[in-house]
Amino acid sequence: MPVGTRGTIKGILPALVAQTGSQIVLNNTYHLMLRPGSELIQRMGGVHAFMNWNGPILTDSGGYQAFSLAATNKVTDEGVTFKSIVDGAVILLTPERAMQVQNELGPDIMMALDDCPPSISPASDDRDEAQVQRVSQVVARDAAAGARSDTFDLIKRLDIANERTVRWLERCKAAHRRPGEQSLFGIVQGGTDPQRRTWCAERVCNIDLPGYAIGGVAVGEAPEQIAAVVRHTAPLLPDAKPRYLMGVGYERDLLAAVLAGVDMFDCVLPTRNGRNANAFTAAGQVRLRNAKFAEDQGPIEAGCDCHSCDPARHGWVTPGGRPFSRGYLRHLFMVGEMLGPILVTLHNLRHFQRFMSDLRERIVDDDWSGLLRRWPVAAAGLGPGMNALRAT
Repeated sequence: MPVGTRGTIKGILPALVAQTGSQIVLNNTYHLMLRPGSELIQRMGGVHAFMNWNGPILTDSGGYQAFSLAATNKVTDEGVTFKSIVDGAVILLTPERAMQVQNELGPDIMMALDDCPPSISPASDDRDEAQVQRVSQVVARDAAAGARSDTFDLIKRLDIANERTVRWLERCKAAHRRPGEQSLFGIVQGGTDPQRRTWCAERVCNIDLPGYAIGGVAVGEAPEQIAAVVRHTAPLLPDAKPRYLMGVGYERDLLAAVLAGVDMFDCVLPTRNGRNANAFTAAGQVRLRNAKFAEDQGPIEAGCDCHSCDPARHGWVTPGGRPFSRGYLRHLFMVGEMLGPILVTLHNLRHFQRFMSDLRERIVDDDWSGLLRRWPVAAAGLGPGMNALRAT
């Protein structure tokens, strides 16, 4: 599911998003609550009419911003207190307020407010500096709120988040005013601890909802840890309801999660990387700013049917039916022309939709060795639990 944080997939017309194979998009509750405001969007007919997207929309709850913007937030049992990135105003986002905002926005799927804890200790030495700094901000914020002592205790923090997530989910369900029109999903937390994942999954799934999500991954863990968490947690969620893995991810992560039984995914990777000249291919990423592509006349990826690699398929008449070359795309990025990010974003969106389509077909015919031959990038970094698949 492509991420349209502020009511748009950056730089891409809604019709072109749909042409990549995308059937559902995400909006961000926190950002739309701040600008232009959920009440205004409701008066404009809801998010579908507001952004002219004639398909399903999912909104997150704003809970992740409590982690990602930790330096300006405070979490208590009542809710999350934000300092607005727009005007500095202090805003309290409670479970009830999160439901009110999403009821007003009018998405098809809405997420419960949850408490997303850090996945690692700030003393960790095996993560990038920015991630450790972010976790340190979470720790300092929670200590200032009196949640616990100044000594960081990851296990205690996971327990607090689990208990709070369940209590907030109960409050969200009680406050949900449009259950016949909008599906509320609960979120399972627990960090990388299997026991705590099980604890949270049991209690979240005891609350009857249309779907359930795995949250709190891709917030600092290694790929092997993400896969292990998903393999443990996904089977704990109801078999007959959608299972949604939030914020993931790379091809290897998607493959591991699908094999574990996950149905839905979102990630900013296709669009964010596309805007930064990084194109995804079946063999790995292509960094188009590299000087070696200056005179490269080939497409981003031969055989891809996206707007950039195969414009004729989409009704774009080019000299000799040529694709947009890597050399041309590099030029666009080097001179700051907006067409470069547009074309590479379209390619990346199509890349991941093609990959997901192939995964759906493999579920039917069970030809996983064929998938890895077509998508070698998906085999890169697979954990030990995937050895059997690699050897098939």
